[in-house]
Amino acid sequence: MSSTATPTALERGVFVDGAVRPVAPETLEITNPGTGELVGHATSADAGVVDEAVRSAHQAFGEWSRRGYAERGAILHAGAEALLDHVEELIPGLVAEQGKTIREARIELRKAADTLEHYAGLAKEVRAAYVHGLDPGVDGRVLRKPLGVVAAIVPWNFPTTLLSNKLGPALVCGNTVVAKPADTTPFTTLRLAEILTEAGLPPGVLNVVTGTGPRAGEALITHPLTRKVAFTGSTPTGERVMALAAKGTKRVTLELGGSDPMIICDDADLKRAASAAAMGRFYNCGQACLAIKRVYVLASVADEVIEAIAQKAAKLRVGIGTDENAQLGPMHSRRQREIIEDQIARTLQRGGEVLTGGGRPDDPRLANGWFHEPTVVVDPPHDSPMAQEEVFGPALPIWRVKDFDEAIRLANDSPFGLGSSVWTTNLDRAERAAAEIEAGYTWINSPTKVYDELPFGGIGASGYGKEHGSEALDYYTDQKSVVVKRAG
Repeated sequence: MSSTATPTALERGVFVDGAVRPVAPETLEITNPGTGELVGHATSADAGVVDEAVRSAHQAFGEWSRRGYAERGAILHAGAEALLDHVEELIPGLVAEQGKTIREARIELRKAADTLEHYAGLAKEVRAAYVHGLDPGVDGRVLRKPLGVVAAIVPWNFPTTLLSNKLGPALVCGNTVVAKPADTTPFTTLRLAEILTEAGLPPGVLNVVTGTGPRAGEALITHPLTRKVAFTGSTPTGERVMALAAKGTKRVTLELGGSDPMIICDDADLKRAASAAAMGRFYNCGQACLAIKRVYVLASVADEVIEAIAQKAAKLRVGIGTDENAQLGPMHSRRQREIIEDQIARTLQRGGEVLTGGGRPDDPRLANGWFHEPTVVVDPPHDSPMAQEEVFGPALPIWRVKDFDEAIRLANDSPFGLGSSVWTTNLDRAERAAAEIEAGYTWINSPTKVYDELPFGGIGASGYGKEHGSEALDYYTDQKSVVVKRAG
């Protein structure tokens, strides 16, 4: 299938025991964010359907968890290879239901496969502790044990990569997974489950329930057989997830909102820094938890940097995702666009200057989608919505600051602590930023690329726990101490 083809309307049920079921009478209506056209219908699962999926995963857990790490890793490797083989097939559906551009869809799907491959490779590197001679004739060791059924709840902005972040470590450690995609992006996840099962994942090891958060999501979190909840989404919803998971003392990993600061110093490579700011803000139409959302520029170079970023934003080609020339697709929903419009309006009421964008594009070809212009706002108040709230869309506030100390202080003036960036050729400044910015990730003179080799997770309102890296394995296993006293 061509990557520019428009998929026909779909009718899909949940994925349980290795197969997609027929669509149920009660459905979710999925529409294309760029055109408003119908993409298809998916089952809106209730608690009964969720119960079947969780019990299926629980039943599959025993046999799957008894397999060796190497065997589970080999199956995950086969799944990653199969996903790569199907990337071009999956692109049209992902573009249609999510709205992102063809290029962004291709990058996302390849990254999802890379993450699965990363954890397949880690399967042979899993280690635990052994202590010889705790006492005379007494040794100790630590066993890594899988938890059981993991609920993987994933948002709409990166349906496949954010699922792979959870699937990789969960499956290689011997857990089974019930995934719940967002109620607006179910189809690519359902097809991904088919692909992984066709590649060798046993039935029941990965099930997918489609539905709303209040009904299907909460039923999955509160199910007595669910032992771990891995959630990516907004901070308010994450707090709700954490509260629900408290009953039954379930493990929780939360990857929540962010308002990542970037500091650009007067000794930086200003051209590269401006490019990194624009890419880090406007990629995926600005709809990413980990993204540049606040920029602080030292005053002596501020005018040059601000002009460069604004020019890059103004040149971005806004278009429907299937347009090969589009660089910025639509926002995902009417509600998302309304939120960012409100944040910009409330901010400008209090101050700040719009250098480019600020509203909806006037291209009549885009009238049926949820498009918003790439927007740059300079020097809004530091207590305004664009400074203190998460801006989940294509709008970037930039501030002039007098010195590096002020930049660090303002970077930390946020309830969020997900990512951060600094651009400088001064080693002392770079090391100070790495040590003093309160965030789970800091890039120094680098675009905001996430590496599977490094742990990723936020602090404060940005969540709890780690994904990526070998550290993620700790969040999908229990560690059991065993003491052995030798005879004699």
